[in-house]
Amino acid sequence: MTRALIFKSSWGWMGVAESREGLAAIVLPQTSRVAVATALGKGGSGFDGTSSSSSSLLREARKQLMEYLAGSRTSFDLPLDLSRGTAFQQRVWKKLGAIPYGQLWSYRGLASRVGGVQYARAVGGAVGANPLPIVLPCHRIIAQDAGLGGFSCGLPAKRKLLALEGSLSRVRHADRDR
Repeated sequence: MTRALIFKSSWGWMGVAESREGLAAIVLPQTSRVAVATALGKGGSGFDGTSSSSSSLLREARKQLMEYLAGSRTSFDLPLDLSRGTAFQQRVWKKLGAIPYGQLWSYRGLASRVGGVQYARAVGGAVGANPLPIVLPCHRIIAQDAGLGGFSCGLPAKRKLLALEGSLSRVRHADRDR
């Protein structure tokens, strides 16, 4: 990754990073700027991560993410770099991008779209490795039984994202009460 931008949102500190090909990473809200810098692999000295040192792509990614978190954006228009993933992961990540705002798919349903239901566990691994959460909405993937499933950033964050999109009520009740 060539550049990164760290910014404060109403949900906490976030970060975005780019490569020559496009947006390469998003760090979901953290409690500190340092945590985001570490997650981006930019924890060393000399990293600025401010708007003045960022590219137009990073500033646009920040703008679109802030609009999404404010409830005024339902889709993203950004060039993406998925090259860090395997061919299978890239297929899964591209399908994540096809899930409409406010909709929920199961891991099994996603697996059927990328090669067959027998790949549900592999799909779970690819979803967990998604480098661009929110833009590639892995939070919209739930368990076959309508349970919340997992989320690399924690279930409270997943609940909050699903609530923002108005789909949390469709998740099995027992998972909402944890």
